[in-house]
Amino acid sequence: MGKSTSTSNSREWTQIYAIYGMDQWQTLIFLLTQAILFSVLSILYLLYFTAICIFFERFLASGTARFAAGFIAAVIVLSAVCLYFAAANFFYSAVPLHYDMANRIVSAVSDWSSVKLALDLGCCGRGILLNAVATQLKKEGSSGRVVGLDRTKQTTLSTLRSAVTEGVGEYVTCREGDARRLPFPDNYFDVVVSGVFVHTVGVGRRSAAEAAAERMRAVGEVVRVMKPGGVGVVWDLLHVPEYVIRLKEMKMEDITLSECVTAFMVSSHIVSFKKPSHHLHGPPEVRLDWRLC
Repeated sequence: MGKSTSTSNSREWTQIYAIYGMDQWQTLIFLLTQAILFSVLSILYLLYFTAICIFFERFLASGTARFAAGFIAAVIVLSAVCLYFAAANFFYSAVPLHYDMANRIVSAVSDWSSVKLALDLGCCGRGILLNAVATQLKKEGSSGRVVGLDRTKQTTLSTLRSAVTEGVGEYVTCREGDARRLPFPDNYFDVVVSGVFVHTVGVGRRSAAEAAAERMRAVGEVVRVMKPGGVGVVWDLLHVPEYVIRLKEMKMEDITLSECVTAFMVSSHIVSFKKPSHHLHGPPEVRLDWRLC
């Protein structure tokens, strides 16, 4: 894996937010609303603690009543703290961490000068990863292009606007498509990247097995559209070890699993791999560079 690029050393999160904004505001607002609600309950509980103890004493012994009241107070306060932490982690994951991981994904590809076509699968949000790839192509003086594929036209429009803002509009194109049936021919892209998207494939299926099968189909499509010798880099939540198993079954080379990074309150990893340009003899080697979350 390439070295991590520190967000603080390159751009402030306020600059990143000004360009890309944030999707899923509903989740952040929900977390903050619940945190504020529990904070208010904590204050009220402390103000009326004596009265609450007296109420509990109707049903419990005096010492037990005070313990029960204190325990409930602790649970309410702890819930408020956890909700504030969850909201902060959600915002951090969506903006500064996403930008930092996009740079890590880009750095996992050793040679961008020879890249003519790249794909950002599920260029979620306003294209942080997509524009990181386009910026790298621009730095290399490449004539290459990066295609962002997403499920909705509304997302692609906002992605194109952010690319223009970043000064890489000429390197970027977007289209709608299904990750399970990519609208591209075999052996088409030199590089395929994806950031926190593949885990959403299959969401809504009736069983976990069906959802897993849909994710594996998306992984298979990534491999299909890569040229022999092409590089794939996927950052995702929860299911990356499953992708590693599938990539081994498909005889990919140089499979590397990154250290665990907590994102959106769950574990995440980056897996990079190379599509072989020749027939492999024997199982591929998997390099691990990880620590438990």
